[in-house]
Amino acid sequence: MIVNRREVLTGRILLVLLMAITVVPFLSLFVTALHPAGTYPSGLSWPAHPHWGNFTDAFRAAHMGELLLSSVLIVAGVVPISLLLGTMAGFAFGHLRMPGHRVGFLIFVLGLTLPFEGIITPLYYQIRDLGLLNTRWAIILPLIGLFMPFSVLWMRAHFVTMPDELSEAARIDGAGTWQLFWRVHVPLSRPALSSLAILLFLWTWNQFLLAIVLVDDPAKRTMAGALGAFQGQWGTDIPLLCAGSLLILAPTLAVFLIFQRRFVAALLQGSIKG
Repeated sequence: MIVNRREVLTGRILLVLLMAITVVPFLSLFVTALHPAGTYPSGLSWPAHPHWGNFTDAFRAAHMGELLLSSVLIVAGVVPISLLLGTMAGFAFGHLRMPGHRVGFLIFVLGLTLPFEGIITPLYYQIRDLGLLNTRWAIILPLIGLFMPFSVLWMRAHFVTMPDELSEAARIDGAGTWQLFWRVHVPLSRPALSSLAILLFLWTWNQFLLAIVLVDDPAKRTMAGALGAFQGQWGTDIPLLCAGSLLILAPTLAVFLIFQRRFVAALLQGSIKG
């Protein structure tokens, strides 16, 4: 009993420390965002007169209304297509086990080792040759390709645990491969699909590098591209930058809080089956 209590106490202490490490940066952003614009606050000192209007000023200065619409369009183009292609490929690799599936899956795994920074230069010239520079397609198409390895790996981990007896029973009832996929396996993979959709949404919404390099028009970038609006010739407005960062983080935080149960359920489902 004493050992169990010590383990529980140690676990709680570690959770508190991890929570503090996670919360302190957000608290620092929030406190800094309330200082007068143009100042350079230090530490976590609460301002004598909080400037709540910094959030409104940051929204206007960065034209976040236009960027909000642009981010929604980019997310709408990336997430559904990535989910569809990743689910179909994951089903082929994890359940159908087609000939050569090991080699094909290894290629997707190798794709996880490609960092955005390492391929941004050849990607720029390829997008330029396609005539897609300064368009939202310059962000949508590369993100779909860059997200494919993880999407396939995620969905394969789900389909590989599905019992073969389920597919055999459906085939006895006359179901073909396409019906087996849409009517049997896709409904059973909702936890994995929802959690993958959350991850893809977060990564797309917070995409900064591709938006800055491949798109010159600020109105066609993601919300993260708005951070460049606070960089002036002689310096950066730190309070407005922090206020803008919190405004950009707000949608992703809301999405995660709303769907956190499905995300955790998918992780637990994978751990129990695997």
